Amino acid sequence: MNILYDEQVDGALPDVDKAALLQALQRQCPDLEVLHQREELKPYECDGLSAYRTTPLLVVLPRHIGEVQAVLRLCHERRVPVVARGAGTGLSGGALPLEKGVLLVMARFNNILHIDPAARTARVQPGVRNLAISQAAAPFGLYYAPDPSSQIACSIGGNVAENAGGVHCLKYGLTVHNLLKVEILTVDGESLTLGSDALDSPGFDLLALFTGSEGLLGVITEVTVKLLPKPQTAKVLLAAFDSVEKAGRAVGDIIAAGIIPGGLEMMDNLAIRAAEDFIHAGYPVDAEAILLCELDGVEADVHDDCIRVRQVLERAGATELRQARDEAERVRFWAGRKNAFPAVGRLSPDYYCMDGTIPRRELPGVLHAIAQLSSEYGLRVANVFHAGDGNMHPLILFDANRPGELERAEALGGKILELCVKVGGSITGEHGVGREKINQMCAQFNSDELTLFHAVKAAFDPAGLLNPGKNIPTLHRCAEFGALHVHHGQLPFPELERF
Repeated sequence: MNILYDEQVDGALPDVDKAALLQALQRQCPDLEVLHQREELKPYECDGLSAYRTTPLLVVLPRHIGEVQAVLRLCHERRVPVVARGAGTGLSGGALPLEKGVLLVMARFNNILHIDPAARTARVQPGVRNLAISQAAAPFGLYYAPDPSSQIACSIGGNVAENAGGVHCLKYGLTVHNLLKVEILTVDGESLTLGSDALDSPGFDLLALFTGSEGLLGVITEVTVKLLPKPQTAKVLLAAFDSVEKAGRAVGDIIAAGIIPGGLEMMDNLAIRAAEDFIHAGYPVDAEAILLCELDGVEADVHDDCIRVRQVLERAGATELRQARDEAERVRFWAGRKNAFPAVGRLSPDYYCMDGTIPRRELPGVLHAIAQLSSEYGLRVANVFHAGDGNMHPLILFDANRPGELERAEALGGKILELCVKVGGSITGEHGVGREKINQMCAQFNSDELTLFHAVKAAFDPAGLLNPGKNIPTLHRCAEFGALHVHHGQLPFPELERF
């Protein structure tokens, strides 16, 4: 599958005269840092999904907007593809470079430009780390709500590109719900403003369209985010269960009771043991599953909600219930969850992090089905996910040094994503499609929908130069995958058929 993908993308791209392009870049921008030696390029061959690797043609590291514009204009004129990259923490291969393309690294745009405590906004460059926004806003009693587990390292530009989530997004929303405005450059270097400093702006909601577009529509140069007041108090309940199905049903019971926690997370036994061994968070290692439920707000409301949630969890069959005794224990509970991915990494030479979303009511059945698939494929699966909004992250453990295990892990991951679609969910909740899920897009969307996606792409990038081969499959690819019936005739934009 991977070889076929590479042949389709690379074979469709024109050959590039590397020496001529390098000279043109150096002539146009004498101060621009351009990496072109193989040993310099190798560190950029993948993002967080290290199973896929490609050495880029060139890597550029601009410091000024003028340099970014010059790179885009030059590549547009010469029909050279461009892939934008931030911190490189993405998990779907969205920032995977191309052998015949330029990798545009925006990491040096890492300044917080302005915090307005009265308007509760922060204006930042795309390379600013997610956590750095909250740290800068803390003196004003404010913070930035979306908190991916990688928030210590991931950049806000990448968060916008993937519409990142986090453990507190059940109550406070994804990245798209916490943005006011983004400044972008189009494929030919034109500057555009999407959104506004107000809560709404005239015309089509292009800000929402752009958020989660995975670098296919433009390059982010500035982001204005909303800030929220820190809650007066926050309390965490830990509930242990003797089956993952009971824990899954409890999630729906909490929401059905009219309670929207700040965070509602679930971990199965394999993830519990890994996190406890790594972080010593105080988790009950004999439980088949635990729920972490955080309630925040004013003291009186949080107190009443804690009582109500306790009652729901007891009725759902919780075998143990604990409330964090103080702030230090609350932080430890969350540290175990947020470090679950690296903790599971200690159990196996490799693991494959999936990302799919399902309706909450389907949690028990889907968890049971994943266990069956795990047995069928002979690979262990640790389940860690944002249970409140049904965003699952099954971690498939394998050893790439054993022949066939990577392919088996990919096949198992594909089956899990197709299961998500079958029960009314989605193949992604926050990691994006990138290269990883390009085939499963064919299972989720029909030919008319994919044709519309291609039309949106063509409106911003007619030549298909921005991050080609990611996110949106061609109808021909889906026909090869066997996931949809292709109508006779061509796409309205035939030039896009090459990807």
